[in-house]
Amino acid sequence: MADSVRIDKYVWAIRLYKTRSDATEACNGNKVQLNGAPAKPSKAVKIGDTISVRKGVALYTFKVLQIAEQRMGAQKVPEFAENLTPQSELDKLRAPHETFFVRRDRGAGRPTKKDRREMDAIWDGIDFSADPFEDDSEDEEEDV
Repeated sequence: MADSVRIDKYVWAIRLYKTRSDATEACNGNKVQLNGAPAKPSKAVKIGDTISVRKGVALYTFKVLQIAEQRMGAQKVPEFAENLTPQSELDKLRAPHETFFVRRDRGAGRPTKKDRREMDAIWDGIDFSADPFEDDSEDEEEDV
């Protein structure tokens, strides 16, 4: 077994990317870091290295436990890489989206003037300055 392997091959082998070309593209786009520094696809990964991968809004962090040259099943991945991703990064995946989307049926076409007015009324009714996590129960107790 080799002492090191290319980083694009390793992140593909531990199932962080679906294809090897996706892994190479991510490395070229500075989305993959090795020990805190941006990694080109040919950078060598050794046991004990730390790999950080930016996927969407989250930054996943892994520690290399074993070298993998071939893609493996998902159940074997923990033997090769330890997930060190902090919970705060995983919470970003569940964060509410800041955009508001009005669902329309497929094939319904453009909104009519009436539909557009209804959507505008909904948008105007939203108070974006209010803190959605603020507890209003304190105000109610003062009124009693």
